[in-house]
Amino acid sequence: MSINDVNMIVQDALFLVIRLSAPILLVSLIVGLVVSIFQTVTSIQEQTLTFVPKVILTFLTIILLGNWIATSITEYITGLWSNLSIYIR
Repeated sequence: MSINDVNMIVQDALFLVIRLSAPILLVSLIVGLVVSIFQTVTSIQEQTLTFVPKVILTFLTIILLGNWIATSITEYITGLWSNLSIYIR
């Protein structure tokens, strides 16, 4: 196994993590922005008003995208295991 193989495995893994976490982070970012604008307009400074919608929508996003996330991780791991004989050399 050469250093290039290791670099490709790590690069693919990091890209997979970014690709899978991006939708969840974007939902959290958008909800936080909307709630912050709402708090600014209404002058409500309640801390739980920001936390609760983010948690609920983040969990809903994970539930909706869970199958895609699990499938992507399974495909990546299957690809690693199928090429294990190449990497051992």
